[in-house]
Amino acid sequence: MATKWGIASAGLISHDFVNAMKCLPASDHQIVAVAARSLKSAEEFQKKFDIERAYQGYESLAQDPEVQVVYIGAINTVHLELGKMMLDGGKHVLCEKPLCMNVKETRELVDYARKKNLFLMEAVWSRCMPAYEAIRTCLDKGVIGDVKNVFVSFGQIIDVPRLYEKELGGGTVLDLGIYCLQFAQLAMGKEKPVKVIAGGHLADGGVDESTSSTLLYSGGKTATLLTSGRVKLPCEGVIVGTKGTLTASYPFWTPTEVVTPDGGKMTWPLPTGAPHKFNFLNSEQMSYEAQHVRECLLEGRTESPLISLDETLLLAELMEDIRKQVGVSYPQDE
Repeated sequence: MATKWGIASAGLISHDFVNAMKCLPASDHQIVAVAARSLKSAEEFQKKFDIERAYQGYESLAQDPEVQVVYIGAINTVHLELGKMMLDGGKHVLCEKPLCMNVKETRELVDYARKKNLFLMEAVWSRCMPAYEAIRTCLDKGVIGDVKNVFVSFGQIIDVPRLYEKELGGGTVLDLGIYCLQFAQLAMGKEKPVKVIAGGHLADGGVDESTSSTLLYSGGKTATLLTSGRVKLPCEGVIVGTKGTLTASYPFWTPTEVVTPDGGKMTWPLPTGAPHKFNFLNSEQMSYEAQHVRECLLEGRTESPLISLDETLLLAELMEDIRKQVGVSYPQDE
């Protein structure tokens, strides 16, 4: 039986998620409803992807009896509100990253889902991709020995209000830095750093436009992270061990190539079958995330083994630590 999805928000990222889902068998995934603040937006999205129902506002989606799981693709600042609304409606939830604006909100939503005994996952789609599975396997087998260093950067020239306006939950740490952090945490065995040292520059709106962070771990391990919305950085993820180096090639957050210590390359084709052009790079790989959610639900899980809720909480702590050191605060912090 197909997993029945509802989509909360009809924006660019929701477009790519649904478009990517079309790469999967229709017998496994069915999108039955979409909701947006504007009925016009919802109906345009409905028509484009041949979805059964369109709603103005999100409450109707939460109450739709046919919807099993909701993908939340709305702006960061409403994730907590929409997440709780969908959980109140008995829906499982896949919510775009960052899960919430800060540690306080993240803990509230995680606790809420756990009390409801419903599935909740932060949409760290990278973890669901074949390239990341290969990285995990290499690390588990000790191919590069003991991990000692990680170097990862995410910088693009991004000139959209979403990234620079505090009211929209902007800033490169929440938007890009979470990808760098999840990569470093994967390489470091999901261990909590013993110290975080961060600096950066603020845009006119008071959010970070660039950051540089060093994470110190036990055992002489270090991760170096760079984010920027002003320049294009290498956007590779490099893991250095005592026996060699493993590299997630550009774009490290959605890679199709991993370079092994001997210089060899493991590559994967992008999924095919999407009916429309994507807004973002390699969004085809969001299909792996949708399939992972389906598998979790079929297994009766309430969280993902690839990105647990405890790890989501740790990522929230690290993002909050970094951006506060840079000088960024949000209304939600008060």
